[in-house]
Amino acid sequence: MKLSQYAKQQGISYRTAFRWWQAGQIKGYQAPSGTIIVTEGEKSLSPPEKTVIYARVSSQEHQENLERQVERLQNYCAAKGYQVTMIVKEIASGVNDSRPKLLSLLKDTSVTRIVVEHKDRLTRFGANYILTLLEAHGRTVEIVNLADDDKEDLIQDLSSIFYRFCARMYGPRRAKRKTEKIVKELEAKEEE
Repeated sequence: MKLSQYAKQQGISYRTAFRWWQAGQIKGYQAPSGTIIVTEGEKSLSPPEKTVIYARVSSQEHQENLERQVERLQNYCAAKGYQVTMIVKEIASGVNDSRPKLLSLLKDTSVTRIVVEHKDRLTRFGANYILTLLEAHGRTVEIVNLADDDKEDLIQDLSSIFYRFCARMYGPRRAKRKTEKIVKELEAKEEE
């Protein structure tokens, strides 16, 4: 607000308000036009926080887990006092980097906080790059549970990686057989 408006609001003369501003008793700045703008006592005009829940599972078989994940995240947000504006559910591998719902969420600059259950729900690899980039833009990713040991999802993601490499080396048809063979060998070694 202008210094003259501030003076009227406070019930003092403009001259007194000007002296106080010069002495540093009133916070404000002088615009290039010479007008003194008072910032003291003004409410911040920052946009309201927009909290979004992001839940992901790697396949349709885990659909029930997706719903439980959302429920746990809603309870967490309620306990923290966050007002959730949107819930994003996605069924895709954590290795897959072309997840449309996650990409649109990351592009939406109005989203100030993304809440995920585990770091790998966001992405299996390179999560720190995403966290750093969002932080640089004043946005945060809140990870509810930092410890995660979901063996089934790890196997699913690992087989996805093998499939992609095998498809490049042997072609898509043979890649599926090779991937299944590698996964079976890994599971057999784990049982020993």
